[in-house]
Amino acid sequence: MWIDSHCHLDAPEFEADRPAVVQRAVAAGVTHLVLPAVEVAHFDTVRQLAHAHGGSYALGIHPLYVDRAGESDLEVLRLALQQHRGDPRLVAVGEIGLDHFVPGLDLARQAHFYAAQLDMAQAAGLPVILHVRRSADALLQQLRLRPLIGGIAHAFNGSAQQAAQFVALGFKLGFGGALTFDRALQIRRLAAELPDSALVLETDAPDIPPHWLYRTAAQRAAGETSRNEPAELPRIGAELAALRGWTPQHCATVTSANVRQALPRLQALT
Repeated sequence: MWIDSHCHLDAPEFEADRPAVVQRAVAAGVTHLVLPAVEVAHFDTVRQLAHAHGGSYALGIHPLYVDRAGESDLEVLRLALQQHRGDPRLVAVGEIGLDHFVPGLDLARQAHFYAAQLDMAQAAGLPVILHVRRSADALLQQLRLRPLIGGIAHAFNGSAQQAAQFVALGFKLGFGGALTFDRALQIRRLAAELPDSALVLETDAPDIPPHWLYRTAAQRAAGETSRNEPAELPRIGAELAALRGWTPQHCATVTSANVRQALPRLQALT
């Protein structure tokens, strides 16, 4: 059984064929999807989709969305975590974090929302799902103040030293379509060399397509699409298995167990 630890099934790219997307995933052996929200407008949707399709969900405000969020959104999150605290399918606070890659973002505002959501996760006794893009050190600085949270550092692309620090704080590191590109040397090196217990798999669907779905800018301009789907996870997993000298079955077993450890409420669901 494969677990997709990060899938945006609520994205508009899936509006036309969402049930078929889930069916293809199940047919491929992906039997559980973790659905993180990115803003308060998505909270009800990810919760309903998780219940409808036997998955799980996380509630949080993504760093790329904080510029259009206010203090009232943080209050909505706090109330939602309280209201659904007994829902076994609510497994984390996320997707939260910091993005130091996209130019022009308000980094101080991101930091405020990140710290506030970490505090909520700690109060709720939930792990977090982190957005990490050229921001690992700043994320780690706040996590060290709250050493009991844990969770998943999604789409990890930091250094080996940063990876070790996340692992030491109880985090798993998410790997997906990016590791399928031969030129992604750092990601592939980490995927090959990190401890078995540090790795989880994800698609980030509909984003971060693997190399067999990737389209160049010119192809996209010509109308070609490259939507990623959770059904691609086993093939991504096979790439990870090849890097580590595993069988795909062993890869599924190890990475799924790691997701359950990172998000403890999954143990009763999967």
